Amino acid sequence: MRIAQVAPLYESVPPQQYGGTERVVSYLTEELVRQGHDVTLFASGDSLTSARLVPMVPAALRLAAGSNGGATDDFMAPHVVMLEEVATRAREFDVVHYHIGYMHFPLSRRLGVTHLTTIHGRLDLRELLPLFRTFNELPVVSISNHQRLPIPEAHWVSTIYHGLPADLYSLGPGSGNYLAFLGRISPEKRLDRAIWIAERFGMELRVAAKVDDADRDYFEARIRPLLRNSVVRFIGEIGEREKNAFLGEAYALLFPIEWPEPFGLVMIEAMACGTPVIAYRRGSVPEILQEGDTGFIVDSVDGAVAALERIGTLDRARCRRGFEARFLAERMAEEYVAVYRRLVWEHGVAAA
Repeated sequence: MRIAQVAPLYESVPPQQYGGTERVVSYLTEELVRQGHDVTLFASGDSLTSARLVPMVPAALRLAAGSNGGATDDFMAPHVVMLEEVATRAREFDVVHYHIGYMHFPLSRRLGVTHLTTIHGRLDLRELLPLFRTFNELPVVSISNHQRLPIPEAHWVSTIYHGLPADLYSLGPGSGNYLAFLGRISPEKRLDRAIWIAERFGMELRVAAKVDDADRDYFEARIRPLLRNSVVRFIGEIGEREKNAFLGEAYALLFPIEWPEPFGLVMIEAMACGTPVIAYRRGSVPEILQEGDTGFIVDSVDGAVAALERIGTLDRARCRRGFEARFLAERMAEEYVAVYRRLVWEHGVAAA
């Protein structure tokens, strides 16, 4: 198939450091190419891909903004330019697959080409319900069943879980005698809660995380004082190459979230390293974790501490096998191709 992947421009594909959506777009794109499809990727110019790259900006917008002193840039303008380029070339493809939220909805409604949108973010925001009601004929994919609950009126065509390349991470020994926190420092990720859990359990917590500008005040007021705790070792933002060692050596990953997590990529990254996850019962967590195999689902700090005391009952090799059975990029790409083919067929029938 001739497939266009339209990525956000905030990060490269894959990201050089932190980044969820762009990372998944990379895994999907590379697997589609491996399976023999003709793929064109609309993304930042510093992206690395075996697909045909259409560079829409020279470099990822987030890092470029940071390089000029943190100036406030208009991140929307390059995306509008990208949509014009996609529209101009849309008939070159059998399907156009968007990963940029909903900004393309009015355009996609009028282009008359087969398209699909994966919704990567949260949907429990009041402004989104009338939007998806307005565009309720546009086909969308959820990344967990829980993600779609606030907006049942949307035209959901599938739930497709994220997947990672089989060889991206390897089974780690878990011998580092530390707990891991990986991702982004923000109120909903609850690093403060992770610190309390580590303190109660009596094990070092290593924090590999970024701080977005939007969360800087929260970090300074609520989190920085907690980093003085002797149980915490703050590492900062890390990239793909450092993750295998960071996760593979960890005793467990703490994922004590306080929000309706759409998926939680870090959970399957830990599972790929054989590292069990202790996660709060929020959002997609009960769909992603297999209780007693790949980790434990908890509802409190006390429950997390009790779960950590049971980590020794889990087999790290079995945790890795749980990842392989459910969260490989090969499976993800095959499920997307099945949706692409169905939409192409339906579009052809409708046109006839």
